[in-house]
Amino acid sequence: MSASNHGVTVDTWLAQFARASSGDLLLVLDAALGALWRRTRSTLGEITMTAIFDRVLHNASEQFAFCGLLEVASADGVRTQRLIDHPAPLEASELLRGMRHLVVEFLTVLGNLTAQILTPALHAALLAVSLPSAPSRSAP
Repeated sequence: MSASNHGVTVDTWLAQFARASSGDLLLVLDAALGALWRRTRSTLGEITMTAIFDRVLHNASEQFAFCGLLEVASADGVRTQRLIDHPAPLEASELLRGMRHLVVEFLTVLGNLTAQILTPALHAALLAVSLPSAPSRSAP
């Protein structure tokens, strides 16, 4: 599977968030990175995953500076808290472009390293990530 197929999957996934706020997009990014981390950690291990994510984040931050605020912790995966707490709000359109770049890059690197063995499962895990629902409110 080529990077273009990863791009199609990521574009399909991101289309549902086209009108989301930056805050909501940050929640989705956190959920997506967590889902991808969990899906690959058991196969590749924390040390390998940390090295892969560090490299992907480094490369992504060259084009999207906000990616430099993401941190990798071997036990937790990718931490988004510094990005969420950042005082300068991000434009939703810039965040969407950066999310796309970051996730496609990650899927491409993993696909290349594993001969695409994990690709179907990673695509499925990504497509399952959606915006968390607002808590339901009961009538007083």
